[in-house]
Amino acid sequence: MGSLTHHEQDGLLEDTSPKDSYLIPRNIMAEPDYIEDDNPELIKPQKLINPVKTSRNHQDLHRELLMNQKRGLAPQNKPELQKVMEKRKRDQVIKQKEEEAQKKKSDLEIELLKRQQKLEQLELEKQKLQEEQENAPEFVKVKGNLRRTGQEVAQAQES
Repeated sequence: MGSLTHHEQDGLLEDTSPKDSYLIPRNIMAEPDYIEDDNPELIKPQKLINPVKTSRNHQDLHRELLMNQKRGLAPQNKPELQKVMEKRKRDQVIKQKEEEAQKKKSDLEIELLKRQQKLEQLELEKQKLQEEQENAPEFVKVKGNLRRTGQEVAQAQES
């Protein structure tokens, strides 16, 4: 009773017999007088049908939402900032796991990676040399061919 004011407490303790009957509300809603009359000529009001609630799609969606709520799968209405922060945290965890996986690589895997990198580097160097030779002027190519033929002739004479 601590939440009641002093005036309200006095009203509860006083005699509750109605002195002024118009002050005591019987029903807040006014009751229609056609309920008492059984006049067949009067049309009795009926509650209007809500077309949205009677639609099949609405009923299915409502049923699905209720089932999801019971399971704890209610749609999450999170603010955008919270969604972004959670995504960033997930990405960070994934990145940490990848780093840990790289640290745990065995010696064999490390050696294989080194060899693979060396092979790729050699391949790139070969491609660069081929491109340089293809892009070189014609006289440089002819000079290279003359040197090769000159070396072959010298080797043939020595043997």
